[in-house]
Amino acid sequence: MNRTTHHAEALLNENLIDVRHYWNVLMGNKWQILLLAIACSTLAYLVASQLAPQYRATTTVLIESREANVVSIEGVYGMNPLAKEYFLTQFEILKSRELAERLMDRLDLTRHPDFDPLQRKPSPWQDSLPHLPAFLQSWLTTETDELSEDAVRAIVLEQVVKALRIEPISNTQLVKVSFDARDSVLAASAANTMAEVYIDGNMEARLKMTQQAAGWLNERLEDLSAKLKESENRLQDYREKETLVDMSGVNTLNEKELNELTLRHLAASDDRTRAEKLLNQIRAFGTSPSVEQMLDMPSILNNELVRTLKATQAQADIRVAELSKRYGPRHPKMISARAEAEEARAEVTRQVIRVMRGLETDYQRAVDTENAIASQLAKAKLAAQSVNRKEFRLGELEREVTTSRQLYDLFLTRAKEAGEAGILPMAHARVVDPARPPQMPVSPNIGLIVGLTLLGSLILCVLQAFLRDAMDNTLKIPDEMEDKLHTRTLGFLPRIKTHTRNLPVEGFLSAKFGAFAEAVRSLRTGVILSNIDNPHKTIVVTSSQPGEGKSTVALNLAESLGQMERVLLIEADLRQPVLARTLDIAVGTPGLTNLIAGTHDLKQCIQAMPGRGLDVLVAGALPGNPQELLSSKRIYLLLEVLKRHYDRIVIDTPPTLPVSDAIVLSTFADGVIYVIRAGTTSAALAARGLKRLADVRAPVIGSVLNQMDLKKQNRYGEYYAADYLIQGKPLTIIPQAQRDKTEDLVMP
Repeated sequence: MNRTTHHAEALLNENLIDVRHYWNVLMGNKWQILLLAIACSTLAYLVASQLAPQYRATTTVLIESREANVVSIEGVYGMNPLAKEYFLTQFEILKSRELAERLMDRLDLTRHPDFDPLQRKPSPWQDSLPHLPAFLQSWLTTETDELSEDAVRAIVLEQVVKALRIEPISNTQLVKVSFDARDSVLAASAANTMAEVYIDGNMEARLKMTQQAAGWLNERLEDLSAKLKESENRLQDYREKETLVDMSGVNTLNEKELNELTLRHLAASDDRTRAEKLLNQIRAFGTSPSVEQMLDMPSILNNELVRTLKATQAQADIRVAELSKRYGPRHPKMISARAEAEEARAEVTRQVIRVMRGLETDYQRAVDTENAIASQLAKAKLAAQSVNRKEFRLGELEREVTTSRQLYDLFLTRAKEAGEAGILPMAHARVVDPARPPQMPVSPNIGLIVGLTLLGSLILCVLQAFLRDAMDNTLKIPDEMEDKLHTRTLGFLPRIKTHTRNLPVEGFLSAKFGAFAEAVRSLRTGVILSNIDNPHKTIVVTSSQPGEGKSTVALNLAESLGQMERVLLIEADLRQPVLARTLDIAVGTPGLTNLIAGTHDLKQCIQAMPGRGLDVLVAGALPGNPQELLSSKRIYLLLEVLKRHYDRIVIDTPPTLPVSDAIVLSTFADGVIYVIRAGTTSAALAARGLKRLADVRAPVIGSVLNQMDLKKQNRYGEYYAADYLIQGKPLTIIPQAQRDKTEDLVMP
């Protein structure tokens, strides 16, 4: 129960951490999101405020489902007014370009200033075109002076189609016809005119359709009359040719005969199947089955004569058994009894063979009977088919006559109705609420445009922030180093702003950077406690790539250790040394390369820094082959000598990925500190650098996260807040041993 509870709490904490991470992503990008959303909304407001207002007028039209026709003429028009498809068709007719073109011609919109492209009023954006560059003017303007009349009509028609709106009202026969225009009076006039055009067009189409239907029906009546007479003559000729009077009696007789033969055929088939089954059972025993095998078959054993003979045989066998108890095998009675038993057994065998042959005879007889009945059934079917063919042909001719007569009567009725219907054309729709000039514009809705723009920009900015966070594989907090690199975290150094570039930060001894100094102390504690029983005397500080702050970590770690121990800081970065400039050591001062080359001794190369609490061994003269120099045996001998005189030796080395200098020096060190720059170094890059160290079995103590943004990371609630760090000037303690002279340092 406790294990389940702990597991549930762990899952809950994990979910809470995920939600908090998303919240921190939003908070970290909140100003960018808000500023971009406000900028987009402001731009949308400026654009919307410059748009011309549009007015929308609406008229309501009732489409009748039943027309008040004097005669039923729906069949001529080919539609069912009660069907749902009828209303959908009417809605599509209202949206048709033909009606829009009629509206355009009736209101002469090709000459209206709001629609005619040749005299359209310029928009506020076009008024500012003279102030724009020439290439923008040519892109934003269109040539309208050379448009033909057809081109103008096409442009105006497209505008009319876009301005029209057809909106059916659900569960009613009403439809709203709306028109958008800059002029409110024009909008109302266009909506009402559109309803009139629709009603008038439908009435004209119905009248024309009625007239065409009447003419076509009259033409078809003559053809139908001739076809009716022709079909009647063919029917009568067929009856006389086949001497057909009544087909019902013949069909009944054929049907009875077919049914009787079918039943007989089924019975014969069953008999043949049973005989075949018995015969197959006998054949299963082989070509010469034994009597015992035959007697195992129920069909033979159930034979009455076989049962009688079998009983006789049993009695004879019993008598032989009884006599054998009294007499010997040669006694006359025993001989007679055995003869009777043998005779009974032979009789049983003969009877079994006769029954078996009788089964074969029964099977052949059943097959012959079935074939004979099947032949009779086939002949009866042929005879019935002949009668059916005559019946089918007769029915076909009769149906042709009936259809021709019905079609003729129908067309005659419709021709009379069409003639009468053309006199009374009725409107199928009417206006129930005419449009009036609107007082308020329907667009642009500035509030809606700005609101949607604000919402859309916020959503896009939030998605962009989440996407950028998901694609960011850099290490930003110490927990990520432990999770992704599986290495121990010794500490972190906060980001501080300085005026120096490409130089280490001296934050530990500065009174301005209390938080940084406290972080260095935490790092120092982590290094000391990493192996308190066997302290790491020689510590290599490296990183994955340049610019991650390894020199800063090495310098400040050495200064912090110098308050407690005798410390030597060695600048082993022979490619881009920076510690000498940071510590104001004169250019050309002999250093590490001079010691290894043997041109100077230790007293000439090691520089005492009493105010910092440590000694420094700078890079010295830069060689042409740093890696070969650092791989020599003298570097090992040098470190062994220095270990006798210093408690700690901190070595600043080049990064691991570009060159192999740090890899070589790590084999001489007691511990390696790996520096990772927060928010810059990716997990994959750091993992490759650590792998190179692991390949040579370097003693990696742990990692340091450098330049971590405390203001941003404090929101995670996982690390120290700046208010709890020491803000005053740090106390510098210089041990007595550090102040001793280095005259006893001798290079072997």
